Amino acid sequence: MIAIGICPLLCRLVSMIGRVVTQKDRKLLGEGIRKYRKIEGLTQEKLAEKVDLNIRNVQRIEAGQINILITTARRIKSVLGCSWDDLMGK
Repeated sequence: MIAIGICPLLCRLVSMIGRVVTQKDRKLLGEGIRKYRKIEGLTQEKLAEKVDLNIRNVQRIEAGQINILITTARRIKSVLGCSWDDLMGK
């Protein structure tokens, strides 16, 4: 069951529906995070601190190398002050 209120674009990142998250999905999200992190004037280290992640994980998320939990994506979105559509490049 997918939580109410999650943008359909973000649902692509959720493998609950049995679909494997693709490299393209991860890259789109990573590029969006990088873009809005820079707009907010944050370093990867500052973003990591604000969302309680290891800096290496932020680097890997932005590079599209790892899947992230929706709760982590929500924290990042909140810190960056952008929409789901913005993060997914739509």
